[in-house]
Amino acid sequence: MDSELSVWYLIAQAGPLVQLVMLLLALASVVSWALIFQRILVFRKARKAQLAFEEQFWSGMDLGQLYREVNANPTPFSGMESVFRAGFREFSRLRQQSRDPDAVMDGVQRAMRVAFSREQERLETHLPFLATVGSTSPYVGLFGTVWGIMNSFRGLAVVQQATLATVAPGISEALIATAMGLFAAIPAVVAYNRFSATSDALLKNYETFAEEFSSILHRRVHDHGAGQG
Repeated sequence: MDSELSVWYLIAQAGPLVQLVMLLLALASVVSWALIFQRILVFRKARKAQLAFEEQFWSGMDLGQLYREVNANPTPFSGMESVFRAGFREFSRLRQQSRDPDAVMDGVQRAMRVAFSREQERLETHLPFLATVGSTSPYVGLFGTVWGIMNSFRGLAVVQQATLATVAPGISEALIATAMGLFAAIPAVVAYNRFSATSDALLKNYETFAEEFSSILHRRVHDHGAGQG
């Protein structure tokens, strides 16, 4: 009796539609866990790269020298460094072509906004999938459960005397779908909330750095213009 009520036995005895639901939930769970571990590594590297670049940037090193170093050897997953490279590259190019400080700064800010958007897209990659799994898996599992219970009660119509032993296996196999839905959804929701908060914190730091860097370049280009005047 125990072997007949084991989880694997109940899954094997479930109807084709319920088995399909369980298979989809199992695949969603496996993919979610793979993406969770991948995102953990990405955010860890991004945070480490941000701290390293901040220390280098505020060390007093000449910006031109810093740009040459980071441009020759870019750091992977360093969003702040990417914003810096984009801004300083555009600053150097426009300063040679235009004597209008405002035009130079407008170009620099546009370049940094583009770099910021790319980093935002990189950090938020796969988060919509986790959100989808977290929000839909319980309902998919519930659908499998409802369908399994319907079949279980439909089978009782041909039984002369309904007992708990007759009903229990069918209801048990149906409830497994709900359990699998929750098993897929809970880690996905927790990971999505955690990654969203981490992404927002990193992007806020990138945005603050872009404003500070813009102020530095603003002073430099206006001092340079005043010196030429």
